[in-house]
Amino acid sequence: MARTLPELRVLIDALDIELLNLLNRRAALAHEVGEIKKVEGSAVFRPEREAQVIQTLQSANDGALKNSSVAVIWREIMSACRALEAPQRVAYLGPKGTFSEEAALRFFGSSITHVPCANFDEVFHAATAGSAEFGVVPVENSTEGVVTRSLDLLLNSPLHIVGEISLLVRHHLLRTTASLEGIEVVLAHPQALAQCQQWLSTHLPHAERRAVSSNAEGARLAASNPAWAGIASERAGSEFGLHTAAHAIQDEAFNRTRFVVVCLPSVLPAPQASGKDCTSLVVSVPNKPGAVHDMLVPLKQHGVSMTRFESRPARSGQWEYYFYIDLQGHPSQPHVAAALKDLAGLCAFYKVLGTYPLAD
Repeated sequence: MARTLPELRVLIDALDIELLNLLNRRAALAHEVGEIKKVEGSAVFRPEREAQVIQTLQSANDGALKNSSVAVIWREIMSACRALEAPQRVAYLGPKGTFSEEAALRFFGSSITHVPCANFDEVFHAATAGSAEFGVVPVENSTEGVVTRSLDLLLNSPLHIVGEISLLVRHHLLRTTASLEGIEVVLAHPQALAQCQQWLSTHLPHAERRAVSSNAEGARLAASNPAWAGIASERAGSEFGLHTAAHAIQDEAFNRTRFVVVCLPSVLPAPQASGKDCTSLVVSVPNKPGAVHDMLVPLKQHGVSMTRFESRPARSGQWEYYFYIDLQGHPSQPHVAAALKDLAGLCAFYKVLGTYPLAD
């Protein structure tokens, strides 16, 4: 005989109390771990440990919950437990409602202290100076390619990468009414304007496209003028009380942005191997024939896969370049360590930007 709705609600209420008691028991154990870490002087936040916890739970999951939901739920649980010691201070491109804020929340959970910044330079400065422990910045987009300012800042910064997040980015046209009529100005970050240029050319060909510091800032400004519209996230629309005049206007349906988490090594040393890791480098080679080819030979010889290769001008006036490389694996693995050692010997400049667990 099928159970009635009241019966099911009673069972769910009882399970909720049981879950709450179990979560409080987990929080008490996490607090004990935090006290031990204080005595040892070790970091409260260990991204590789949290990645392993989620991977283990996903492997054991054979119920109705999707693995992606398991990751979200446990990240929030771990975030709340971490906050019992001290919430992480996280800098990102602000104001509230940006995709950078969403990436920060996706990585750390919602129990953080928000440090919104006006630009990427301020994010790096906050994490370097100590007003934030961590910074979150975008490094590449599946439509527009690399975020050059982030790469340039990584080159000269003492910060290193300790994590990454890949975000499906949906851009919405937001304004004070739900109509497309009467829009004179569209405001957004330059990357968002570029990612929506075909839609804008088709539907708002006469509207001025005005670049601002972030999409959320564009939404904030759009709230002040009925003839203006911003391109931003649903979160930004809710934050500034705007209507959605058009949904998902990005030109590529599966538009994704990759973000990295940066901090000082004194805040968090390089994460240990999680089993699914990435190592990021920036290098330059002598300006001579075959130098770039020779640089890649150690990777092939030692069986290390390269997942990204980008070049940026060195600004020396000599047509020299820095090469940003992502490799699969962790330096603690012998074949990766051997490849890195041989590669470093061939480079005029060599810097490990970070090693960290791959995004879910």
